[in-house]
Amino acid sequence: MQQISPGTVLLDRYRLTSVLGRGTMGHVWQGHDLRLERPVAIKTVATDLLAVPRSRDEALRRFQREAKAAARLHHPNTTAIFDASITEGTCCLVMELIDGATLDLLFDQQEAGRFDVPTAVAVAAQLCAGLSAAHAAGLVHRDLKTQNVMIRTDGMVKILDFGLVKVLSDTDPRLTMTGESIGNIVCASPELLAGQEPLDGRSDLYAVGCLLHHMLTGETVFATDHPVLLATHHLSTRPPTITDAGVRVPRPLEGLVGSLLAKAPDDRPSSATEVYAALAPYLPAPIPEMAARPAVPEDPRRPFLIPQGPSPV
Repeated sequence: MQQISPGTVLLDRYRLTSVLGRGTMGHVWQGHDLRLERPVAIKTVATDLLAVPRSRDEALRRFQREAKAAARLHHPNTTAIFDASITEGTCCLVMELIDGATLDLLFDQQEAGRFDVPTAVAVAAQLCAGLSAAHAAGLVHRDLKTQNVMIRTDGMVKILDFGLVKVLSDTDPRLTMTGESIGNIVCASPELLAGQEPLDGRSDLYAVGCLLHHMLTGETVFATDHPVLLATHHLSTRPPTITDAGVRVPRPLEGLVGSLLAKAPDDRPSSATEVYAALAPYLPAPIPEMAARPAVPEDPRRPFLIPQGPSPV
């Protein structure tokens, strides 16, 4: 197996420069495309971690199939896939490198550790826009969480990790709660935790509800450090309302979050497009003249305040 370290060149094209993130399954690297002379992000996963030996071949076939499906996504709120391959015992997925911050890092920048309504809704609406395209292509993300959502410096929200999530989760049960941290189930739908198949887009909408609750209250829906207890809560405990957290938001918005967190998929909104439409009344109105003012970085309201606007000053 090829030893991967800074300076390694994958596929005779992509030079790894530095590690951006580490996980149980692999690494995310900043890299350089030697052919097109551009920066890229590269996710590497060792093939021997993809599955138990008897199902590894199927995992590798699924990796290729899922990567191709993700590469066909063309939407501003999804991450562009440039290349995917299996080489020297390593799966690698080459993606656009996003200049910004993950959603989990932005909570510290918010007053009282929570987002105001226009900002939280701007994030959720962009998530729903990207999910609508993914679901139309037959992709279910399965692992939406604050670490898998990036806010670009110009305010554009980007969904990370389409293409590997299903491969890493359903070929080998070791890769679920026993092999991953609690962060990987903090937004997991009841049907995902129960192992129901096939999942549809409403599983991702449950995660959107979890993220909206977290952004609006500053607290996760179920606060516990124990994965099994957290899974039990998702499966059977009534979620607290935003009012329960001592936060006041418009009643229809609170009702929308409650419906997204319904245990049964049939009790949730039917599509990401429907959720986007329900969020629309709470989005910030356009103020085009703001384009000439100094911009706050990673402000998810910006695409709505300055539609199709120039790069931030």
